[in-house]
Amino acid sequence: MESPAKLIAGAMVTLAVATASLVVLPYLQLKPLPPPAALKPYTEAQLRGRQQYIAHGCVYCHSQQPRDASQAPDATRGWGRASVAADYAYDRPHLLGTMRTGPDLFNIGARQPSEDWHLGHLYQPRAYVPDSTMPPYPFLFEVKDEAAPGDRVVTLPPGLGPPEGVVVARPEVRDLVAYLQSLDHTYPVPGPDAATPEETP
Repeated sequence: MESPAKLIAGAMVTLAVATASLVVLPYLQLKPLPPPAALKPYTEAQLRGRQQYIAHGCVYCHSQQPRDASQAPDATRGWGRASVAADYAYDRPHLLGTMRTGPDLFNIGARQPSEDWHLGHLYQPRAYVPDSTMPPYPFLFEVKDEAAPGDRVVTLPPGLGPPEGVVVARPEVRDLVAYLQSLDHTYPVPGPDAATPEETP
């Protein structure tokens, strides 16, 4: 058997080469990239909503990285152009996701800009997408006898609301919706992805 020192040295060299290739070089290549002009930093409400997105595990079922047309038919699904590194300039941590139990959300703010739609969909997804496997989030809402000043009453399809009273969105779900509405990357980017495929609902 070779000496432990040689084994350890070989392992360290292998780890160093892998780290340089997979971490250091990509970082040096992408660090100087400026964010696209149309990409704006998140507002305070959107940042709070992003934390709700993380806390409720949305990243486990939704990706935020449409693939190139040569790899997947994401553009024809209405998910938009393939993402590029600069699209994530303000994302800490990145929420790329690896599962697609639900649709990609990279451009959900463009496909579904309505706050009413998002609130109703979070309250009961299957009322909006019949085949959805997404769980409802009724605990993000409150049923009141009547709305108070400043309350955001949720407009729901007939028969979905409570028999009496109104459904009111809690602040945390409004923040979550603000974050989802901010996911609009329909602006052009330099290079082969400059053409933006037409978005579909």
